Amino acid sequence: MVLTERQSKIIEILKKEHSANVKSLAKALYASEATIRRDLRELHSLGLVERSHGGAILPNNTNEVSIYIRMVKNAKLKQKIATKALDVIPPFDSIFIDSSSTALALAERMDLSFKTVVTNNLQTALQLTKKQNVHLIFVGGNIGYGAISTTGSWTVRQIKEFSFDLMILSCTAIIDEEVYERSLEQREIKLAAIQRSKKRILLADSSKFAAKATHKLADLQDFDLVITENF
Repeated sequence: MVLTERQSKIIEILKKEHSANVKSLAKALYASEATIRRDLRELHSLGLVERSHGGAILPNNTNEVSIYIRMVKNAKLKQKIATKALDVIPPFDSIFIDSSSTALALAERMDLSFKTVVTNNLQTALQLTKKQNVHLIFVGGNIGYGAISTTGSWTVRQIKEFSFDLMILSCTAIIDEEVYERSLEQREIKLAAIQRSKKRILLADSSKFAAKATHKLADLQDFDLVITENF
């Protein structure tokens, strides 16, 4: 499921205010209170909000931004990047696809027939089960509340057992020719995959160049291709 624009705005309001009631959300989003209640039920079922008396709050664990939110944010740019990437992807038999929404947008459009595909992203794995003749491997590990990818030392150890022809990944930020991740857990997983891949493609929309993050993953020069919407 992909969040609607209205549901994404509800999340943004909760990020700023931490909590909100149905009446205020309906007024802010020009929607009926019944519509807002339905949205909150759906967001709650995805683990993105917790219901409170008359409204909703964000869960305590909000360190990993859900892929449902990331799929909505800059969706057109992600699709544009995916279109450009399809024209320049080198031949491969095996590929690692990271947990980013941009990589998911590309994976959904790639011809992966008779390829070995490894990912730690639940949503990517689910989408690729709809494609025939794909040798799909999902690496296990820890899955936190509201998260949709595996992390942890076991995930890293599994990735280190592979040799990939190609890796497709995105990042949180690009700062002064360096690539950064928001969490140490994601950094360790992506670094392991980078080290085990012969070719590496970084997908990054223009917002990444204005973003901030803490954990350095690599230098831009460590990637064979860096694709943006303006590539």
